[in-house]
Amino acid sequence: MDKIDRHILRELQADGRLTNLELAERVGLSASACMRRVRQLEADGVIRGYRAVIDPEAVGRSFEVLVSIEVRRDRRSVEAFEEALQDIPDVIEAYRLFGSPGCLLRIAVADLAAYEQLWIERLTALEGVTEVNSQIIMKRVKEPRGLPIG
Repeated sequence: MDKIDRHILRELQADGRLTNLELAERVGLSASACMRRVRQLEADGVIRGYRAVIDPEAVGRSFEVLVSIEVRRDRRSVEAFEEALQDIPDVIEAYRLFGSPGCLLRIAVADLAAYEQLWIERLTALEGVTEVNSQIIMKRVKEPRGLPIG
């Protein structure tokens, strides 16, 4: 990956809706050369997709919680837990961690009552879960803006 590829990545992270012509102008390439590079970055898996950034309040999911979960440390329990998370749409991010806690989730729901219902009916009922701790997000201080591209 060269300097131009990195420039393409920075521009697309800032605005994934750029037309190929706009992108080509910003990075100093012809439209056809720019398209070839973008397609190659996609084929190589460097660009994994394009998404819209949605306002959580507009879709009724402005109540966010960070949840640390301990899961029994055996392969079957961990695999079953991770598979079950795929079926819970309220879990918008999930990470397996080294050390304790074993897992960190980011959850987006409508309100405290919705989170309590999720906590009681789904999270504490997942196979292998031994502990669930919740931290309600007061304020998002920094929005995700993509990866720093050198």
